[in-house]
Amino acid sequence: MARVNSALLTPVPPTASTPDPSPTTDLTDGIVDAGESFWTWFTGWPLRITIIVVVGVVVLVLLRRLVSHVTERIATGVPRATEKGWKAGFRRSTFVNDALVIANPLASARRAQRARTVGSVLNSTANIVVGVMILLMILTEVGFRVGPLLASAGVAGIALGFGAQSLVKDFISGIFILVEDQYGVGDVVDLGSGAEGVIEEVQLRTTQVRSIDGTLWWVRNGEILRAGNRTQQWSRALAEVRVPVDADIDVVRAALGRAADAVAIDPELADQLLEPPSVRGVDAVTDFSMTFTLHAQVNPGTQWDVSRALLRAAQAQLRRARVLRADAVGSTED
Repeated sequence: MARVNSALLTPVPPTASTPDPSPTTDLTDGIVDAGESFWTWFTGWPLRITIIVVVGVVVLVLLRRLVSHVTERIATGVPRATEKGWKAGFRRSTFVNDALVIANPLASARRAQRARTVGSVLNSTANIVVGVMILLMILTEVGFRVGPLLASAGVAGIALGFGAQSLVKDFISGIFILVEDQYGVGDVVDLGSGAEGVIEEVQLRTTQVRSIDGTLWWVRNGEILRAGNRTQQWSRALAEVRVPVDADIDVVRAALGRAADAVAIDPELADQLLEPPSVRGVDAVTDFSMTFTLHAQVNPGTQWDVSRALLRAAQAQLRRARVLRADAVGSTED
């Protein structure tokens, strides 16, 4: 029997087959590749734009807070006790401050109004400047060529100037309104065309006026041909009183004089008066009545309260003197 080759009889171990790629492994590698691709893309211009926007918003918030803090500090004043160290050396003495207040008692109120007005305009200016800078930086990051745009601004400005003459007029008028201090936040004004009320905000282009019925008027500064300010420096309280045409003038003047004296010594109104109330002569005569006027120089914004007080006092004194028609009829029946 032929010898069989032992090598042929030796069992051969099975060969390890190469495993097929798993679907889970492919999904994980895809997610990793997508994440790396997104991060590579995001660290480019999207990240720079995000940083520009975030920094711009932070700068704008800080500027607005700084402006608000400084304007409110100027408007309300800083108590002397709160200032320490080197700041106290720059403070005026108590005597100087008191002398300035006595010389111009309305300076503090007017300073507060003007400070808040300037603060409103500075906040609007900060919004425009920071917004434009953020926009230009974003355009630069996305590949837009800002240089030619700025270079052509002169040519575009000429073209826009013809179409935006009213806008330029509004801005120039707004600048002069602030420089000349024609009115400020909190003033009661009459800007014409029915825009009469309290100033709520003054911007370079528009002025916001809140009327007595609650209507908020937006008035373009370039359209303001005249501005009547009723609460600047001082005001005058007027009270017109009508009496029967056949009343004794001397009796009426005496009664109105007592009414003016009563208002002058009223403790609630004494601080609002800059001069004692007085009575003018006969201002108007009709077939049925004569008109007398009581007037007084008062602090700005208080003329309406003083006028109402003068009318109440005048009515009480005229009734006591039996000048009014109903009182005269009643005395006859008695």
